[in-house]
Amino acid sequence: MGQSTSPDPRRRQLLRAMTALGLVGMPLPALARTGVQRVRMSVDGDTTRVVFDMDGEADYSMFSLQSPDRLVVDLDNARAIEDLSISDNPRSVIKAVRHAARNGSDLRVVFDLREPVEPRSFVLMPAQGAPHRLVLDLDAGETPAAPSTARDNGARRGRSQEDLRDVVVAIDAGHGGHDPGAIGPSGTREKDVVLQISRRLAERVDAERGMKAVMTRTGDYFLPLRERIERARKADADVFVSIHADAIANRSVQGSSVYILSERGASSEAARFLAQRENQADLMLGGVPVNGQDDSLANVLLDLAQSGSLEASNTLAERMIGELHRVGKVRRPQVERANFAVLRSPDVPSILVEAAFISNPSEERKLRSASFQNSLADALLTGLRSYFSTHARPGTLIADGQPDQHIIRPGETLSGIADRYSLSLSELRSLNNVRDDRIYAGQVLEIPRGS
Repeated sequence: MGQSTSPDPRRRQLLRAMTALGLVGMPLPALARTGVQRVRMSVDGDTTRVVFDMDGEADYSMFSLQSPDRLVVDLDNARAIEDLSISDNPRSVIKAVRHAARNGSDLRVVFDLREPVEPRSFVLMPAQGAPHRLVLDLDAGETPAAPSTARDNGARRGRSQEDLRDVVVAIDAGHGGHDPGAIGPSGTREKDVVLQISRRLAERVDAERGMKAVMTRTGDYFLPLRERIERARKADADVFVSIHADAIANRSVQGSSVYILSERGASSEAARFLAQRENQADLMLGGVPVNGQDDSLANVLLDLAQSGSLEASNTLAERMIGELHRVGKVRRPQVERANFAVLRSPDVPSILVEAAFISNPSEERKLRSASFQNSLADALLTGLRSYFSTHARPGTLIADGQPDQHIIRPGETLSGIADRYSLSLSELRSLNNVRDDRIYAGQVLEIPRGS
């Protein structure tokens, strides 16, 4: 596997300056080599994080080798200032690290691994006293899962397992690591409770027929907003759900909210303030800015409008709001809009859920409780069911599985569903062990094939 950054920005700046001075034909002077000050390692669950602290920027590439398993990182125009050693940690996928000069001016770092890894990388700019950083997240390789009942159902309908796939739900737990997010009156950190909620939601999604969860972060570490978006896109996510907990100076304010990206202004002053706060926190911690005036962002918004992702995001948000009423107060019954950087994926319907106000003492207690976290995860799963009942992409198990199943939407009646599929009411009740006409949104009904 390989990955590299764009050409050295310092050389581009120098070339532009020489062009302006009419010196473009002259050879470029040698640039000072970037010094790698140290390599740090931490382990959180199945993820080993490696951080290169550097005194400047450096282009890099990386690739994997087998027999034995190794990860090789090449840094262009770089040198090791000190010995790049790491302490041994039996929970880490890394056994040892070694380094050497390469091509006279570059640096090669080799990580000896205990097992194959899936490496992911990003850079952080200097922030809060920290230097330039290259961050590698090494996830232990996954073993193939056994075929699920859903896949067996797909095969029985005459399509092979390879023909169909699960819909992918990217679940993004906000903040993490040295970014705690908002802190409640009793000291509860947003990053902790949203990770717990995200894990509960991921468990439910993975247990659901035809769905698969991908978490952008699985432990307590920092990810810049751009990297969260990229991880969702690399996983070919069908939707992106970012989970947060709101905060405001007025501790009496409470309730949940759901946001989508705004092409124009924010839907409220509170929405504008919240988006600014979230985006600014990312920049303060070294995230690469996603400038609202960038041509790239204009193109992203154009793509969103053209592809229907904003419309799909709005539908997903509406379905979520409809279910959050079951858990507690919803601050605003309509979808909010704001310029959240984490929602700027051009092709993945994306929403941001503010689960509750961590600044409200009673809601802070709820956010810490397993019962509320479970209820919230259940509501979000039901919202996903409702959304995918009408928006599952062709070639997915959910899309192929209809009308074998019907996910009840708000306002539907049992008799209306029976009429839709040309069934008698008694036949529909019998098939689903329903004794009366009481049903609820998100409930899954079995429908005979061919109905």
